[in-house]
Amino acid sequence: MKVITWITVTVLFLALAPAAPACTNYLVSKGASADRSTMITYSADSHALYGDLNFIPAGEHIEGTWIDVFDGDSGKYLGKIRQARRTWQVVGLINEHQVALGETTFGGREELMDPKAVVDYGSLMNLALQRARTAREALQVMTSLVEEYGYASSGESFSVSDPGEVWILEMISKGPERKGAVWVARMVPDGYVCGHANQARIHRFPLQKANHFSDKRQTTFHSPDVVSFAREKGYFKGADNEFSFADAYCPPDFGGRRFCDARVWQFFRRITPDSRQMDAYRDWALGIRPDAEPMPLFIQPDRKLSLRDVMELMRDHYEGSEMDMNHDIGAGPFALPYRWRPMTWKVDKDAKESYFFERATSTQQTAYSFVAQSRSWLPGPIGGIFWVGMDDTFSTVYAPMYCGIRQVPPSYAKGTGDFSRFSWDSAFWVFNFVSNYAYSRYADMIQDVQALQREIEGKYLAVQPELEAAVLELYKRSPELARDRLTAYSVSEGEQLVQRWKKLGEFLIWKYLDGNVRDSQGKVTHPPYPKEWYQRIIQETGDRFKVPEEKKE
Repeated sequence: MKVITWITVTVLFLALAPAAPACTNYLVSKGASADRSTMITYSADSHALYGDLNFIPAGEHIEGTWIDVFDGDSGKYLGKIRQARRTWQVVGLINEHQVALGETTFGGREELMDPKAVVDYGSLMNLALQRARTAREALQVMTSLVEEYGYASSGESFSVSDPGEVWILEMISKGPERKGAVWVARMVPDGYVCGHANQARIHRFPLQKANHFSDKRQTTFHSPDVVSFAREKGYFKGADNEFSFADAYCPPDFGGRRFCDARVWQFFRRITPDSRQMDAYRDWALGIRPDAEPMPLFIQPDRKLSLRDVMELMRDHYEGSEMDMNHDIGAGPFALPYRWRPMTWKVDKDAKESYFFERATSTQQTAYSFVAQSRSWLPGPIGGIFWVGMDDTFSTVYAPMYCGIRQVPPSYAKGTGDFSRFSWDSAFWVFNFVSNYAYSRYADMIQDVQALQREIEGKYLAVQPELEAAVLELYKRSPELARDRLTAYSVSEGEQLVQRWKKLGEFLIWKYLDGNVRDSQGKVTHPPYPKEWYQRIIQETGDRFKVPEEKKE
């Protein structure tokens, strides 16, 4: 008789918790990147989320062990699931095999929430990273877990990558009466890119007879009932080959297009051979016509994207488009490309007319963001890099955290700080201190911020080839010593970065004290407001501030 020991343990789930419902993901296939790496990006955009760096060590577990699952957003206890015998190390949202995950919440049909389900989207991501060695294995883990234990979140779009492939997976629960989820996964074709930003993006897709996750020829997977369940619920009535996942489970409205898909539209605009190619989808992105043509799920960029390109694409405020946030009156005199919430508003509470502010990729409420990079030509611990930045993407610094490191920098680690109190020891709070002060005279201060940002990120990229060559030689002799070397590098650079950023904050207070600006010699000067702002004041106030001419005797 086989004896099974039933042990209940608690697993530390996301310290870097995904942040519903406002995030942005860009997906870059191997053939679309300059160095043949795969890349996915993620910004966790929440007004009440503290950003720190998740770290889960690898482990061997006793057969029969169960783990407690807690909702990543609310902390609510959801239930128990079986632990795997072997789990892999996770740094942020990448594991030691270079499998990376991101997400954005699209919500979808509210009636499909399942209050009895055990696995929420945050736990699902961590479990997949702990259990999968490839992106396809991650897809299989995620879809199997929700089938067995139910899916406890609203609709999600997931990015899933490994050194060879990049996938988009969209999933929504079946509701309180039916355990499980309906879902569809599509591989980003090699040489193409994809994006999602809080609106379901998969419309029509080729229907499959079965899911063979190990078959490299199969580039689409879906739940067997993805169409029939929609028919049953009255969400869809056409022929099977006309079925659209997005239209059935998350019908796009004005907000889904203007506040969500518009970010993907801008991403596509910036990387196409001629940005006018995306004008065909302008009405969709701007929410102008409900019957406008949806954007394609994938596009082929006009050039191979470097890591630097992808970082800069995450720093977008709709520059160069009619939604540019740098120049309208909301930007104020110093071209601040952020708008305080609420995003939709009325002048008076009883007014009929409603208005809105744009929602760009780079936004002030970002808790953290990352670019996860996986490289097939290097061993797992060296090839995977989690480039992580705290706060606003435009002013953050993406620091390299190799997926094989044994610990994370203390200033980034869970427990160093939290959202309820400020701490100079916390990377999150130091970066927020600098950016929030910079918002007061943005056009000037952001130049100082980005000068240091580019210096530091440039240094990381410059030393990377030599560092990795040395570590690779060490890895051939001793993989463990190589991981120790990468740990020392990532921890040291992370800690030095936080201290340099604190010094930057002190410098900004000194240079821009009381609305003044010190010149290169430290002399206090009083630069005027921009000419256009003076003109707006005159237009608004007429002669109120006009200095009267004095008559000479």
